[in-house]
Amino acid sequence: MFRHAGLLGIWLLLSGCQSAYYSAMEKVGVEKRDILVDRVEDARDAQEDAQQQFSSALERFSTLLEFDGGELQRVYEGLKDQYEASEASAEKVSARINKVQDVADALFDEWQDELDQYSSEKLRRDSSVKLKDTQRRYTQLLNSMRRAESKMTPVLSALKDNVLYLKHNLNASAIGSLQGEFSGIKRDIDLLLREMNRAIDQSNEFIQSIQN
Repeated sequence: MFRHAGLLGIWLLLSGCQSAYYSAMEKVGVEKRDILVDRVEDARDAQEDAQQQFSSALERFSTLLEFDGGELQRVYEGLKDQYEASEASAEKVSARINKVQDVADALFDEWQDELDQYSSEKLRRDSSVKLKDTQRRYTQLLNSMRRAESKMTPVLSALKDNVLYLKHNLNASAIGSLQGEFSGIKRDIDLLLREMNRAIDQSNEFIQSIQN
């Protein structure tokens, strides 16, 4: 929605000056609420991409266990590529969740401070209620995203272990040794995908609630 911030906004964002970035965006009519929606969408999209990547890694691992002859080096490189792509996806998910948290903190601090500026008690109360409701929905969303994020760690650790093992044992017997690893990896990836589905659903609900 608001992905083109202009050269000034991009420079400020890359430099880490988030408060200056938000101020610059407000000057061109983009409020923190708009940026929050945009970043929740980005985090949701990153999780959807990660789901596909981890599913692809599981499929590659399954194919590895069906190895019945051929070039083991190619098999190893394929699994290694899947691990590295999964690691990159996980880092992208974490980075985007962090961006969501950053702008949400700034938005809620500003919203709370501005409650004191109302002269109308009725409007102040109404805004305060909306603030608490939005914070409650956001906390549920963030917890869900962080829970899904935490499920990536055991999957990445298991994939890395298997890549390292195969790297130094490029022989057919090594494939047999990895057979017992598959069920655990599949279980962890299935759990990860379920948690990500919950976070994605909550992202969509939050976006809808904040835009209404």
